[in-house]
Amino acid sequence: MYKMTENQLVLPEDFFLPFGGKLNKENRWVVLANLIPWWQFEEAYANTMKRSSRGQQAFSVRMALGALYIQQRKGLSDRDTVEEITENPYLQYFIGLPEFQEEAPFNPSMMTHFRKRLDADMINQLNEAIVMEELAGQSREDDDDQDDDSDDNDAPPSENTSSESADTQSDDQPANQGKLLLDATCTPADIAYPTDLGLLNEAREKLEHIIDVLHAPHRGKKKKPRTYRQKARKAYLSVAKQRKPKAKKMRKAIGKQLGFVERDLKIVSSLKEESSLSLLTRQEYKQLLVISELCRQQRDMYDKRSKRIDDRIVSISQPHVRPIVRGKAKAGTEFGAKVSVSLVNGYALMENLDWDNYNEGTTLQESAERYKSRFGHYPEAILADQIYRNRENRQYCKEKGIRLSGPALGRPSKEKAQIQKQLAKQDAAERNEIEGKFGEGKRHYGMGLIFARLQQTSETVISIQLLVMNLERRLRLLFYYFFQRFFGISVELKWAV
Repeated sequence: MYKMTENQLVLPEDFFLPFGGKLNKENRWVVLANLIPWWQFEEAYANTMKRSSRGQQAFSVRMALGALYIQQRKGLSDRDTVEEITENPYLQYFIGLPEFQEEAPFNPSMMTHFRKRLDADMINQLNEAIVMEELAGQSREDDDDQDDDSDDNDAPPSENTSSESADTQSDDQPANQGKLLLDATCTPADIAYPTDLGLLNEAREKLEHIIDVLHAPHRGKKKKPRTYRQKARKAYLSVAKQRKPKAKKMRKAIGKQLGFVERDLKIVSSLKEESSLSLLTRQEYKQLLVISELCRQQRDMYDKRSKRIDDRIVSISQPHVRPIVRGKAKAGTEFGAKVSVSLVNGYALMENLDWDNYNEGTTLQESAERYKSRFGHYPEAILADQIYRNRENRQYCKEKGIRLSGPALGRPSKEKAQIQKQLAKQDAAERNEIEGKFGEGKRHYGMGLIFARLQQTSETVISIQLLVMNLERRLRLLFYYFFQRFFGISVELKWAV
């Protein structure tokens, strides 16, 4: 049962503290609570739960989203998040409690349900709404400043200016404005570095456990099939313990483990005719399906002497994770989701998220069209790296009047070459902002290692991390403008990143 809580906002001075006093209105968690439009997606959140008038009342969207925000902002586990909320009255106000309470507001296991109910699409819509509201406020302030400057200037406009404005107004298409920064990164999942030998050994051990479960009803009645688990374990350790085994020995070891896994799969196939697969738990049944596909992939690569196959499984517990070849100096291949992000005035918006390794250059035109739907016009320039500068994107940008960063095709003249060199240097300096945004997310907000294990919850965590970065930036600017406008000084808050 879910009860709508729209517009039931508790003011900081109304939050009851049993030990006396009041909450500080300038505390960052109090300010953040007023910045987030909690009730904008309450109806969508309520639709994720069953409609019933019975049962315990479900937690509000503010408590669910607030708890996930606190977890990502502080980099805590589910249990530590609940303990932190229990100890801090400001965090309790942030998640919507009317008064301070000493007992935990919910069980740590509820964090998993929060991540499932608030999916990535819902978080991205909320993130975009917050960013668009902030950018609209900035544009209004800029317009007011321009009006003040025009009032101070008594000189009439020149003829050239009026003619240029007339030409601009005569065109149906609005003038391009702003700059769009595009880039992609990998958000690594929390898995061990996968090897073919290690995956096959893990699959064999899980199959042996499944065989034990299926044979349990026939214990004492029928002889248990032989799995040679001790022999298989010994064969695996003889190679796994070597620092750098030779390729020939490694291939032989993989072939042995592959044979053991295929034998165990045949045993499971024969046992399921005598015993029902309903004896397996949901997790064990899912593991059986994953191992069957893993065995097929490994056999295909082994026979073809290949190291590549489509939709390659690199983790039995997280079969949705795929290898993402990045070619970085630190790690040539990462394992996780690939995320394309656009950056406008320092605010990050998700453009695409996929677990397969895709060419991010194909997302440029879609990102530009999405920019136009958000702001009503195309960007003046798109700053992106080399992979985005294919012929299709160049032609698209030329048709839309968008300048794409990087040198133009063909051999320029000496004068143009110098201008292009200076412009490319300036674009590269401005494009560093999105690289720094990725670094901020990976160092401070958990984007460098995703601990969620399910595909849906992992996507939710990644979306919340972008939301956290944008709200923290908005909070920093809010305090900066406040001190600059009212006190004429610039300060650096100790909690600002």
